[in-house]
Amino acid sequence: MREYLLTLCITAAVTYLLTGPVRKFAIVAGAMPEIRARDVHREPTPRLGGIAMFFGLCAGLLVADHMTNLNEVFEKSNEPRALLSGAALIWLIGVLDDKFEIDALIKLGGQMIAAGVMVMQGLTILWLPIPGVGTVALTPWQGTLLTVALVVITINAVNFVDGLDGLASGMVCIAAAAFFMYAYRIWYSYGIEAAAPATLFSAILMGMCLGFLPHNMHPARIFMGDSGSMLIGLVLAAGAISVTGQVDPDVMNLFAGSERNAVHQMVPVYIPLLLPLTIIAVPAADLVLAIVRRTWRGQSPFAADRGHLHHRLLEVGHSHSRAVLIMYFWAALIAFGALAYSVNSASMWIVLGVVFFSAVGLALLLLPRFTPRAPMWAQAFVPPRYRRRRAALAAQAPAAATPQSAAVVVAPERGQANGSTAIGGRSRVLDRRTSGSSH
Repeated sequence: MREYLLTLCITAAVTYLLTGPVRKFAIVAGAMPEIRARDVHREPTPRLGGIAMFFGLCAGLLVADHMTNLNEVFEKSNEPRALLSGAALIWLIGVLDDKFEIDALIKLGGQMIAAGVMVMQGLTILWLPIPGVGTVALTPWQGTLLTVALVVITINAVNFVDGLDGLASGMVCIAAAAFFMYAYRIWYSYGIEAAAPATLFSAILMGMCLGFLPHNMHPARIFMGDSGSMLIGLVLAAGAISVTGQVDPDVMNLFAGSERNAVHQMVPVYIPLLLPLTIIAVPAADLVLAIVRRTWRGQSPFAADRGHLHHRLLEVGHSHSRAVLIMYFWAALIAFGALAYSVNSASMWIVLGVVFFSAVGLALLLLPRFTPRAPMWAQAFVPPRYRRRRAALAAQAPAAATPQSAAVVVAPERGQANGSTAIGGRSRVLDRRTSGSSH
């Protein structure tokens, strides 16, 4: 575990430190497109944040290769090299798109080629455990098609959800955290070495997202662009592919009896493996809805619009930060709910907990105008809009004690939010006259 944590921290540190210089490079290179109709931000913001994330990926793989316990992953498996090859190709396509806005079909072809490069180097699905049937071996063509489809769907799901500051990187980080816990449990608890590459990929992916998030939170100073969103989507898909169909159910040997019965009883354990999109269910649902919506209107499935889930949250009345937090909540609920169900599917408390938190999430969706107030002891740790009014007035009291306003008595609670009192109006008139007489 210490080696994975060290790899995560180094990846996050390299990504964080490189994002600032990359931002300056993006400004000089002119990678600051004009604001489009579907955009939420109000000022042109540089892209190319994926450059820092890619070098963070390279740093994480390089450090892991020189560690004693993680070096075996590179010696016994070719999957890290396959990941690096596919990531380099998809990252290069994303950089060109961030700068020159290449065609959507060209990007789709590049995504398929990147997935094919990983398949050629051994990162592919070999078999699938199907309930009631057993372990089904896939032909090379079937494994290739399934792997390419999974990579393309995951990349576009992450790319589609990248519409608000910090949304895509945060949701992928949550998904990677859940998948890391799952893969580490298989590798450490059952001693299955085939799950080690997926564990490493998840740790590096968390480091990439955590290192970029401080620069990308609202208001964002830089966007990851397609060079970043497609990159983290590919790494997430690579982790799922690395463990899906690579781990033999018989190796775990959880249940006695025939192979068919064993696989049937192990379905809860394999839910995150057979359905890796459950850890990104929110982006996947957004992807499906976007394709249906655009096709129904007679548009291309790749035509951009303002109908995504995060756009609808803003239209309902949620603020930018709250919309992002709500999406975080649903991503965490689905990802960790699937993780808990895979550990113990017979526990009713897991189902009740998921239902309870789902009700909480629905309540948050229906309260866009509600602004929670932090307790008094947490006033210094929350943004100003979440602080209590008395604390804000007490902080403004010393600054308001000027010679012009010394004789003005301000009510502590009434009319402070909108300045509707006569006293507030007089003070504004006095300030306006004073400022006007100085010219």
